[in-house]
Amino acid sequence: MSDDVVNDAVGLDVSVQLAQRGLDVELRVGSGEVLAVLGPNGAGKSTLLEIVAGLVRPDAGQVRLDGRVLTDVGAGVAVPAHRRQVSLLAQHALLFPHLTAAANVAFGPRSRGMRSRAAVAVAHEWLRAVDAIEFAGRRPGELSGGQAQRVALARALAVAPRVILLDEPMAALDVTAAPAMRVLLRKTLRESETAAAPSALLVTHDIVDALTLADRVVVVESGRIVEQGPVAEVLSRPRSPFAARIAGVNLMIGTSEASQPDSGTIRCGADLVQGRAESPLPPGIRAAAVFSPAAVAVYRNHPEGSPRNVFHVTITELTDRGGVIRVHAADRADGAGVVADLTPAAVAELALTPGERAYFTVKAAEVQVYPC
Repeated sequence: MSDDVVNDAVGLDVSVQLAQRGLDVELRVGSGEVLAVLGPNGAGKSTLLEIVAGLVRPDAGQVRLDGRVLTDVGAGVAVPAHRRQVSLLAQHALLFPHLTAAANVAFGPRSRGMRSRAAVAVAHEWLRAVDAIEFAGRRPGELSGGQAQRVALARALAVAPRVILLDEPMAALDVTAAPAMRVLLRKTLRESETAAAPSALLVTHDIVDALTLADRVVVVESGRIVEQGPVAEVLSRPRSPFAARIAGVNLMIGTSEASQPDSGTIRCGADLVQGRAESPLPPGIRAAAVFSPAAVAVYRNHPEGSPRNVFHVTITELTDRGGVIRVHAADRADGAGVVADLTPAAVAELALTPGERAYFTVKAAEVQVYPC
């Protein structure tokens, strides 16, 4: 089988398995869409990018781009990386140290047969697009980390890729360079006047990247996609512990029980959690309860006469979050422990320290429940 177009699909389609790394993923990225891939370390995010780039061969499955078969293990198709119309931008710029910035960017077009003068013109065009034209004559050793990453982005785009793979592109930048790079990526992926914006797979640990750059999110844990959807939906109604953690909310998952209209009751281990529901939850389904750490009140003794959800917990850690102290409870048998945000004065008054027992409470009106 050749690597010609075999159907009319537009965008990137991936359905692959790699047993050695525990990866079994199926996803689609539409034409011009930015899909953020989130998940803990070792979840398989970078492996996914390597398979799409043609750097790693899966055990089974296919990768298609605009209907063109890039990988088909069963049919023996494996298009080389340089012929995939796929570019990779990693944490580090990895520029050729002996070439100027312009020569680095021109390298890709020249390697694809473009004449030298035309390749230099393309390089200058993209350096201008990423606000790096003033660095054209400098070598990588003369560039800061942020400057080098701009040049690397120009190099990735100069070959007119149909897909760009972004592997933690801001992770190695300092706190001043990262926001500027994020703005540049948004401009390049969303508002480029130089060429049609490519589709993008963005691997990141930073929720700000997903919020500012992505259309949709997939969350990968242990090599599997555990949830996916529009960014706002995944962050407001998470269904996995990782998504809840990056969204900054408490998540408890259990089984729904009979409840009143506009409310829901979920059995989470030994606890019953009551909250608001947009629609009645049928008894016996898997359901989630989500609430903000700021909505959690903390007591040393069991509160009386209050229609709240009450959890008896053991304090494990206190962390400073810029004037707010996050109080962590021990992990539950059915998931991550609940956290509460308190003022330093409240923590001192309650004498909360790791190992102490306490009661976390949250009003039902502050809890959102939904099927998951």
